[in-house]
Amino acid sequence: MCSDETKDSGEAGPETASETGGESESGPESDLIDLSNVFTPRQIVEELDRYIVGQEKAKKSVAISMRNRWRRQNVSDEMREEIMPNNIIMIGPTGVGKTEVARRLARLAGAPFIKVEASKFTEVGYVGRDVESIIRELVELAVSMVRGEREDDVEEQAREQAEERILNLLLPPLPRRQVSQPAAAGQPSGEESRSVEALVEPLDEAAVAPAAETDSPEQQAEAEKRRERSREKLRQQLREGLLEERKVEIEVSGRGAPLMEFMNNMSLEDMDVNFAEMLEDMLPRRKKKREVSVAEARRILTQEEMQKLIDVEDMINEAIDRVEETGIVFLDEIDKIAGPPSKTGPDVSREGVQRDLLPIVEGSNVPTKYGLVRTDHILFIAAGAFHQSKPSDMIPELQGRFPIRVELESLTEEDFVRILTEPKNALIKQYQELLRTEGAEVTYSQDAIREIARMAFLLNQRLENIGARRLHTVMFSLMEQLLFDLPDKPERYVSISRDTVRQRLEKLVQDEDLRKYIL
Repeated sequence: MCSDETKDSGEAGPETASETGGESESGPESDLIDLSNVFTPRQIVEELDRYIVGQEKAKKSVAISMRNRWRRQNVSDEMREEIMPNNIIMIGPTGVGKTEVARRLARLAGAPFIKVEASKFTEVGYVGRDVESIIRELVELAVSMVRGEREDDVEEQAREQAEERILNLLLPPLPRRQVSQPAAAGQPSGEESRSVEALVEPLDEAAVAPAAETDSPEQQAEAEKRRERSREKLRQQLREGLLEERKVEIEVSGRGAPLMEFMNNMSLEDMDVNFAEMLEDMLPRRKKKREVSVAEARRILTQEEMQKLIDVEDMINEAIDRVEETGIVFLDEIDKIAGPPSKTGPDVSREGVQRDLLPIVEGSNVPTKYGLVRTDHILFIAAGAFHQSKPSDMIPELQGRFPIRVELESLTEEDFVRILTEPKNALIKQYQELLRTEGAEVTYSQDAIREIARMAFLLNQRLENIGARRLHTVMFSLMEQLLFDLPDKPERYVSISRDTVRQRLEKLVQDEDLRKYIL
């Protein structure tokens, strides 16, 4: 049983294997993708336990499936292609943790992960999204993931190169002149050089003064040395943040925003060819000059330098490898496309959607703007409540592609108590942190927590059963007035007791007035 309210808590990625209690099982290193420290199934379950209460069967199944992916990468090349992923279908009511199990698993593995709702897709030939767009979006996510990692790797080098470019803007190099010869056509005169150097306060008049046209080589060398000393002083000021508000002029690439925006709004991301990008490549890039602060110039130039340092082709190849070897697709609401075929109405294409999903789940090549992507070894996790249908209502071919079935249990009152207190990002802890930002401390007695759980369980019985999401409703109703009044009150310590919970929530429970909080 699970805490669905733990979703999107802003928690960073999982810790390494050594931080979660022990070393990973020994074994040969994968020659393809490192599956995030190669956790053992037991370690995967232990990590999931930090955020999800109960549902041991589901945790065990996904842990085995994830470990099998690493095992597959360490078998012989011939056998590797024959081992298929252990696709899973989770069956259970809403709010019990189906999505959370899959999402946490993807974060733990560091794998490209996408959650889609099966009910939003239509059969080919009908207006709507086609199922191949799932893989295209997954590839885009993988490219963004790999790009972010590559940018982290080269960020320090890019910052250094951007710093050099800013120093060149603040204090340009001395113009090269022939000894005893007038300045060549197009070379900046002394007046023009001073206008550029005036962007910063001169640190040494002799150092920033341009060399005379009749300077000897010795004099020019001395001028270079003085300029270098001034440059180092500027570098020190730049690193100390003393020049952040100075204005410099940089060149940036112009974009045909109206045309590109128009093209992108035509849903061309779902097509095999991205015409917007083709037009951008065909049209010449326009350069325009902008006057910006040093702080803004550092950000723009650092981004430009990072793009130069990243091997785009290698980045795309790695992203595609990750999708093909470690990608995870979570198909939610798969029960909405199951059931007897309908010739009319909104369900006309649901069996067609199943047939369109079949080749992707069983393995096919999907065209994307980065090339063909094989889906043979992508892990598919399907989930549905199956209130009005059952898994056997799916077409037999698709059923066979989800060999592992896990039934998740409904949440009990005791489960709600555990959900409120045990997970690392439990709802009680979240509200305590929110109030701490106001300089206030809030505590909940054990009786108060049990009363909150009791009322959430009661509301799920009286109203629609939405599982652990009901705790959000109850907690907000309990804390609503306090959150509103706290900034204006001198009170810095708040204690929530059972009587407080009953006083604030009993009437709402009796009137079933909490419907207004359900979206």
